[in-house]
Amino acid sequence: MLAASDIRFVHLGISIDHIRKSISVFGFPIAFYGIIIGIGMMAGILIACRDAKRRGQDPELYLDFAIYAIIFSIIGARIYYVVFDWDQYRNNLLQIFNIRAGGLAIYGGVIGGVLTLLCFSRIRKQSFVSMGDTAVLGLITGQIIGRWGNFFNCEAFGGYTDGLLAMRIRRALVNENMISQELIDHLIVENGVEFIQVHPTFLYESLWNLGVLLFMLWYRKHKKFDGEMICIYLLGYGLGRAWIEGLRTDQLKFFSTQIPVSQALSVLLVAVSASVLLINYIKRKRA
Repeated sequence: MLAASDIRFVHLGISIDHIRKSISVFGFPIAFYGIIIGIGMMAGILIACRDAKRRGQDPELYLDFAIYAIIFSIIGARIYYVVFDWDQYRNNLLQIFNIRAGGLAIYGGVIGGVLTLLCFSRIRKQSFVSMGDTAVLGLITGQIIGRWGNFFNCEAFGGYTDGLLAMRIRRALVNENMISQELIDHLIVENGVEFIQVHPTFLYESLWNLGVLLFMLWYRKHKKFDGEMICIYLLGYGLGRAWIEGLRTDQLKFFSTQIPVSQALSVLLVAVSASVLLINYIKRKRA
């Protein structure tokens, strides 16, 4: 029975015999990935609206922003992915628009959301950094939930591990492009069925982000300047992503280099946000 399981957390005693990637509604397949992303978006909007109410702001402002942010974040996530995986699309440009086949990058979504907020806050005559302090609470909430879409897609995992959270996946369920030589070297065969055993990096990131969110929910009452929550988000998320991205087997690389683009961006965001926080804290102390 265990050998027939599609996914096993081998040291936790958790097994999933058959994992489904989609459900059918009137004959039309709907991917669990999309469902979970949608749930994450709704939860993020709810958290942001509750924080806006706490701060004495109009929650409707964030509902209006969310409509545009969702659209342009998806576009940004797709552009980011396509740009750094161009070889997959250069000979079949129509596939760029086939989002159902996969290919969204969180950092692209974040960039799309930031640009949308810049335009939205300017048009609505609101403070970008003040709105951002609330918006990032919703953003990281969505990331916590949305990462579980990767679980159902059997993707966004790391190299081989036999640690406590090691996850064993039936090889047939996984895109071969994501299987590294290290995983092949540690291939596990049970009753004629091949499995890979990996770092569940989607789980690592979800748990890390949960810790960042809990800290932000506690710290927001002690916020010292507008934009501080944005910096804390970038610092906290960036630190975790820089570490976790280094484990993954499906990294997007800087064109012809071997530099993981999301890892490099994480390090840059950590450096910038830490510098902004430090400068502001020093200024306040001197004042």
